[in-house]
Amino acid sequence: MLIRIFYSLLFVIALPEAFAADLPGIPAFIDDMVAKHQFKREELVKVFEEAQYRQDVIDAINMPATMKPWLDYRATFIDQKRIDSGIKFWRNHVKSLAHATKLYGVPQEIIVAIIGVETMYGKNAGNFRTLDALTTLAFSYPRRAEFFRNELEQYLLLAREQSFNLLNIKASYAGALGIPQFMPSSYRKHAVDFNVDGKIDLMKGEDDAIGSVANYLKQYGWKADEPVAVRAKIESEGRPNDVGAARSIAAWEALGVTPIGHFDEGVYAYLLDFTLPEGKEYWLGFNNFAVITTYNNSSYYAMTVYQLALELRKKGQRYGLSRRAPL
Repeated sequence: MLIRIFYSLLFVIALPEAFAADLPGIPAFIDDMVAKHQFKREELVKVFEEAQYRQDVIDAINMPATMKPWLDYRATFIDQKRIDSGIKFWRNHVKSLAHATKLYGVPQEIIVAIIGVETMYGKNAGNFRTLDALTTLAFSYPRRAEFFRNELEQYLLLAREQSFNLLNIKASYAGALGIPQFMPSSYRKHAVDFNVDGKIDLMKGEDDAIGSVANYLKQYGWKADEPVAVRAKIESEGRPNDVGAARSIAAWEALGVTPIGHFDEGVYAYLLDFTLPEGKEYWLGFNNFAVITTYNNSSYYAMTVYQLALELRKKGQRYGLSRRAPL
């Protein structure tokens, strides 16, 4: 009997797409959704009977792109195709981007770069059913189960508000949605109807995605007309305990860390390091760099967005694409 149970469980785990209705925790989750949000129990039971356990979701979240070496990670997102496609996207949406910058203070090239890194300007928005991805992570990924159960709750609420078909909406392996890859909680909290057509559409609405990215960054503390990051010189090597620390420019200079450029001595910055074949490359990241990491908590991610934005700005100048804030 025990052997039969073991092989039954092994069969379920091995399948890339196995029905997830019997995963521990789903009945209690349904109870909560009924009590807290007045969902109909029978409808949720039917929904979760269709949900599928995805082992490939677990595999993907255990091997994020940020595990790559810095230069390999950077090369994944900064190449000529992504730069050229970004300029095309920028030119096609120049009015919306200019309006977003004026309203929220976020430079146009930063908005374009985030959308470029996230989904190649909407072309790669995810191939996993959102319900499957979030259900798998909520009930089969203990390390972050609480986070993903909340996102599953938010997705059900979002689907009700937006009249989504729960079984049709696609997302990333982590359940991030649409052109800007907002998690469901961010979709509900930070997405905006930027084209003022009476609905918020991040799945196909490029203007809404532009405004929503800018609003998200603004809400997390983006400061207009302030820099993102700057290269730094280190007088002596071997400062691993200082990497990631936040200090004033004056304090960094006293420690032998000098920004390449002039900055107010009272401004705070984080020391960052990136490994190159010839050794470490050091940067100081300011408040706006930290804001980008709220989108994805990785210095690799934020630096890639920043450096893609620089490339877009450089090429965009040829086409008269304006910018408002310095980078």
